[in-house]
Amino acid sequence: MKEKIHPKYEQTKITCACGAVFEVGCTASNLRVEVCSQCHPAYTGQRQVAARGGRIERFRKKYGGDY
Repeated sequence: MKEKIHPKYEQTKITCACGAVFEVGCTASNLRVEVCSQCHPAYTGQRQVAARGGRIERFRKKYGGDY
């Protein structure tokens, strides 16, 4: 590796809007984020997944009949 061209790698704190603090290795220092793994709906289980039928079920419901 060439010397003096790589950014300094250091331990830094990542602070989320929800108040969670993570300590990781990064080239940036003291980052602030809006969403993290502790407050994101997909990770916390708060996300509502709509049950959608397939194409065939939607077609039959729209046009009726058995095809």
